[in-house]
Amino acid sequence: MRYALFLGCKIPYFVPQYEVSTRRVLAELGVELVDLEFNCCGYPFRHLYFSSYLLAAARALALAESQGLDILTPCKCCFGSFKRAQFLFRDKPALQQEVAAELAAEGLTYSGRCQVKHLQSVLYHDVGLEAIKGRVVRPFSKLNAAVMYGCHALRPSRVTGFDNPYAPVIVDRLVEATGAVSVPWEGKLQCCGAPLRGKNDEISLAMIRERLSECRTDGAEVLVVDCPYSQMQSDWAFDLMQPKDSREYVQGTVLYPQLLGLAMDLKPQELALELSTPDLSYLLSFLSDPQAKAAQARR
Repeated sequence: MRYALFLGCKIPYFVPQYEVSTRRVLAELGVELVDLEFNCCGYPFRHLYFSSYLLAAARALALAESQGLDILTPCKCCFGSFKRAQFLFRDKPALQQEVAAELAAEGLTYSGRCQVKHLQSVLYHDVGLEAIKGRVVRPFSKLNAAVMYGCHALRPSRVTGFDNPYAPVIVDRLVEATGAVSVPWEGKLQCCGAPLRGKNDEISLAMIRERLSECRTDGAEVLVVDCPYSQMQSDWAFDLMQPKDSREYVQGTVLYPQLLGLAMDLKPQELALELSTPDLSYLLSFLSDPQAKAAQARR
């Protein structure tokens, strides 16, 4: 399996541990990542300069297509942005013609052959749960995890096609492949508040605090995310946490490839766990002895 890796703008600067853990886990699973000279996906200016958004998305898609590659992105916003652009190009071919001349100036064309997949789609559909379970040597024991799906993967479902928007299971199954328990909780399909940050910080912060509190109330030790914005929101809330808040919030937020990497017995530093806020070292106490699984397999 070989993909063009599209990190987007936020991950390299704000959530570098997402890139580190993604690259390390996928390498362990035999997935080859190719780095291309991508631009922005266009999402930040979709509602300001629509034609510029389409051109930015089309150029990235065309660049991957020129190498005969599909795009793998860990960013839910980039995923949603690309999927929407592709949907529009199919639905209104005239839009595709509008960007064709600009692409031609670089010797690029976009024909629609390039597929865009989120990291978790690749893990679930292409790598497969059984292959993942086969690489887990230190399954989590008695770890209750809450998963948050993120808005841009599930909605609009006819555009993204990621999972059932009302009863998604992909992320839950991937978490369970690590041995952890994916607990049902109230905020599973809710927003983290990131779209309001910078516009109404008070409401934005209240929303992520509510998500972190709901996790704790419904019995989770950790919140598992796969969206850089959700991680950034969580980091913000934890940075502002007062001592009294620790009794109300879940213990921490972990990116899925970090969780999977630990279960695969990769070292914390290989997954950049030290860059996470707050300290995630407590997760190590939930890992089973690697010999325990081997002994169970022999029986």
